Amino acid sequence: MKNRSNWVPMTLAALLVMAIPVFLLAAGDATAGKALYDKKCATCHGKLGEGNPNLAKTLKVEFRHLGSKEVQAKSDDELKKVITEGTEKKKPVKGLTDDDLANVIAYLRTLAQK
Repeated sequence: MKNRSNWVPMTLAALLVMAIPVFLLAAGDATAGKALYDKKCATCHGKLGEGNPNLAKTLKVEFRHLGSKEVQAKSDDELKKVITEGTEKKKPVKGLTDDDLANVIAYLRTLAQK
């Protein structure tokens, strides 16, 4: 019995160690995300996520700063949905792979305001 009780925590620890790289890989590459953001997103959302005030006025929408607590509180899945489907009058971004999305979201996380 004593051998079995040691086996369970060691197995759980091994599974945790193996799972850590998967979570790190899923996080995306913020540097690659910035390059993609600059190409596909900055026109509307501004160079640093502040939003384009002229476009906001034309569309009669509000661009929240992408580093705001409200935007940063969204899950990665919620951000993916907004990016790929759009919201309100804001258009979706087309042609992004899952890796592209992960990279852009990793970059957006670097814009968090303190």
